[in-house]
Amino acid sequence: MSDEQDRHHDPDASEWLHDSLDEGESFAPHDQSGDGQPDESQRAMVPARDTLPERIYLLPIHNRPFFPAQVQPLVINRERWDETIQRVAKTAHRTVGLAFVGEGVVDGLAHDDFPEIGTAVKMHKLQREEGQLQFIAQGLQRFRIQRWLSREPPYLVEVSYPREPVDAEADEARAYAMALINGIKELLPINPLYGEELKHYLNRFSPHEPGPLTDFAAAITSAKGRELQDVLATLPVLPRMQKVLPLLRKEIEVAQLQSEISDQVNAQMQERQREFFLREQLKVIQRELGISKDDRENDVDTFRDRLESLVVPPKVLTRIEEELDKLSVLETGSPEYATTRNYLDWLTSMPWGVHTQDQLDLAHARQVLDRDHDGLDDVKERIIEFLAEGTFKGDVGGSILLLVGPPGVGKTSIGRSIAEALGREFYRFSVGGMRDEAEIKGHRRTYIGAMPGKLVQALKEVEVENPVIMLDEIDKMGQSFQGDPASALLEVLDPEQNVDFLDHYLDVRVDLSKVLFVCTANTLDAIPGALFDRMEQIRLSGYIAEEKLAIARNHLWPRLLKRANIPKKRINLTEAALRQLVEGYAREAGVRQLEKQLHRIVRKAAVRLLENDQSSVKVSVKNLETFLGAPTFRKEAVLTGEGVVTGLAWTSMGGATLPIEAGKVHSLTRGFKLTGKLGEVMQESANIAYSYVLGHLGEYGADADFFDSAFVHLHVPEGATPKDGPSAGVTMTTALLSLAKHHAIERPLAMTGELTLTGQVLPVGGIREKVIAARRSDIFELILPDANRRDFDELPGHLREGMTVHFAKRYKDVARVVFG
Repeated sequence: MSDEQDRHHDPDASEWLHDSLDEGESFAPHDQSGDGQPDESQRAMVPARDTLPERIYLLPIHNRPFFPAQVQPLVINRERWDETIQRVAKTAHRTVGLAFVGEGVVDGLAHDDFPEIGTAVKMHKLQREEGQLQFIAQGLQRFRIQRWLSREPPYLVEVSYPREPVDAEADEARAYAMALINGIKELLPINPLYGEELKHYLNRFSPHEPGPLTDFAAAITSAKGRELQDVLATLPVLPRMQKVLPLLRKEIEVAQLQSEISDQVNAQMQERQREFFLREQLKVIQRELGISKDDRENDVDTFRDRLESLVVPPKVLTRIEEELDKLSVLETGSPEYATTRNYLDWLTSMPWGVHTQDQLDLAHARQVLDRDHDGLDDVKERIIEFLAEGTFKGDVGGSILLLVGPPGVGKTSIGRSIAEALGREFYRFSVGGMRDEAEIKGHRRTYIGAMPGKLVQALKEVEVENPVIMLDEIDKMGQSFQGDPASALLEVLDPEQNVDFLDHYLDVRVDLSKVLFVCTANTLDAIPGALFDRMEQIRLSGYIAEEKLAIARNHLWPRLLKRANIPKKRINLTEAALRQLVEGYAREAGVRQLEKQLHRIVRKAAVRLLENDQSSVKVSVKNLETFLGAPTFRKEAVLTGEGVVTGLAWTSMGGATLPIEAGKVHSLTRGFKLTGKLGEVMQESANIAYSYVLGHLGEYGADADFFDSAFVHLHVPEGATPKDGPSAGVTMTTALLSLAKHHAIERPLAMTGELTLTGQVLPVGGIREKVIAARRSDIFELILPDANRRDFDELPGHLREGMTVHFAKRYKDVARVVFG
């Protein structure tokens, strides 16, 4: 038996280690026979140092180096290192050298990548598996490469085994050894994973050799591979101890932190479990004493408490009682219990019999409307009439108002003002793009995730039966295979039917007759006739420049400054600049573009206030373009000349002037050509105008043979914009007649109206928008159909002021005004 094996079983050495590591805890060697002597397997794992070979094969390892104090399994690539392992297995000593080559992949290595110092290990229990080789490596001693015998795999080197100079009895060495032992003692209780490593180390421990102790302390740390290789390459034990001790202390700090985190998580989990068990015990105790109820009883009592303040219709109350009886016998964990509970939650959350008192005070209503809106006098008056009628009835419920107008004219805000004037709750939802009728009437309760329709949701949220509900963008509803929401709205908006509105989810009758419905739309074309028939139409046509100025001054500008938290005195927007902004940058019917341009001024002014350290910024006509750029719209002269006439058109964005040009191309043959992206209706109007002029040239003093040899081209400018509608017949006829008579219309004059083949002038729509468009273009002389006289007379005074209007029944009346 070698000296090393004798020292391993020295009783004094074992006792010294036991006392040094942990009192009361045994680290005696294992795998011993009953007589206290090592068995054969242990004797084979501890070879004598003087039997270590001078030539060994090398195996590169990565991640971290292997220390002499370690015993642990290794797994290597079979395809690459099988030949090396076979040669090692054939040797008597079965020793192989492990060299740390870095933390990367070991492929493509050169002999320069190998360090000078490595660890000689003995190979035990070799196992070959698919693609892998596994064996237990027992660290023996450091080696130094003296000479390379084979620089290609299998690597073979000639080595020496350097001594580790140390004075084990020196005070400093003993102090470091005790520090390392104490560090190991601290680490083991925190992280018991190192216990197995310690058992293997104890089998070879000697108190007179601190080198293995230092190597073991380094091996159980999680330091980086380069740091550990530096420790391995340090042969003097004292400097090696000085390097390992900081690594061990760092490992202890990390382990303590992990332990604290784990303790905190475990404490939280235990506290929650403890609280859960206590609550469950409390429920049982209270139930046994009769002072508490279970979840089912609590739910039933909650629903019954809600019903006490409601006036529930008898049929609905019967349904609620049936569902409560069902709920009381269902298991709380069953899916049907959850479905029934949700259903009862909706039924008992409805405001059955709860109403707000209407404030039918016309003075208060006028004050609210005037405060929130400038202009729109005719719309305000129409709303006042509606409220006055409700005053005599005592109720305004059951009415359906339809606000029609271009975007940005204030349809939604008027709905809010109506609700505030009445003192009612307001709820708005958009039906634009809605394709599923279940959004209106709800889903059947049999579906997963079923919910009531929007109207029932609205009543639950506002908590009264008579709110103002706004259906926004009603002209933009869609249709799909799932249903037709517009048809579903017929029952909702019909005063004769919505008394007993049936939601598919609630499956009980709900009274919607007390709700005031306000709908908004941009156009009437997309609204189904049956739905439109149930509404009272109020048209918002847009604003003229004076109204926009008032809106910007009184509403938009103060609101933007308040939103930006900028004092009013710090940004001075002059009246002239505001007028220029309205006329040059925001000519649309609504005020959204106007608000956007004002917002641009606020943003740019804020930058100047901050960067230039100015106390205030003045925005005038002179510097308006520096804030907004060049004007989008410029003052354009009305087109005049032979065959040129200005018409008036209506679009979904408001009114517009529409110049129409007629010209003679050549006299080679008769012909008629149309351009300008005209729709079918306008093409028909052009053909009717051409036929009428062709048959009545003599009556209007033109050459009767003019069109016999003339190829005429009729054009509506801005050809990229689609144009259609039955209101351009009179204008096209006048353009063709002006061409035939060689009579140019020099004065600013605009007209609208449809023409028949017999010369009758038919009425058109959008008179208000067309008058506003004419005023915007400084045209104050108009020709309108006689049937539209009432529409013009109903316009506000500020729109009719200064206008010269001629009403025509037949085209002769138009020709008399135009040509004299």
